[in-house]
Amino acid sequence: MVSLLFDKSKATFDEDGILVDRFLVGDATAFEQLYGKYYDKVFAISRGILLDADEAADAVQEIFTLVYRHLPRFDRRSKFSTWLFRISVNRSIQQARRVKYKSRLVDLDAADHAAAPIEEDTSDPRIEGVMAEMAPADRALLTLFYWEELSLQEIADSLGCNVNAAKTRLYRARERFRLLYEREGV
Repeated sequence: MVSLLFDKSKATFDEDGILVDRFLVGDATAFEQLYGKYYDKVFAISRGILLDADEAADAVQEIFTLVYRHLPRFDRRSKFSTWLFRISVNRSIQQARRVKYKSRLVDLDAADHAAAPIEEDTSDPRIEGVMAEMAPADRALLTLFYWEELSLQEIADSLGCNVNAAKTRLYRARERFRLLYEREGV
């Protein structure tokens, strides 16, 4: 009689992989489940980079549209979440660069009649100001590490670099943040 041993320490359950497989064979609800599972994280990453909820919401829609279109090319060399976060960071940085050069002029009559969006703001205005001065790539690193609490390995995977490079980039981003923050305090 043959005895099969199951080593729980080596077994991994890849729920995302199953959802990807289901989507690839035509199950549209599988993509909806991935969307629901990751929407908040993708929005938080985009919001951290773009510093604007409306811009972040636009970026999230574009990110998930890209994922939907390119999911058949997902090659599983990394986890789905890593692939998604990498797309999120890259797309948000691209949008931040575009927004930087886009004029934000609004007709005064339209602005007078438009209701201001109500957004709960519990953040420190100095931190928001410093983050606004930083490059989008630095904001991405700080957002992934401090707000999304990703490990250095997860950040490295999301950025497509090794752990040492991620650690160095994070250190430099922290230093730039510290210098700007101290300058703001003066």
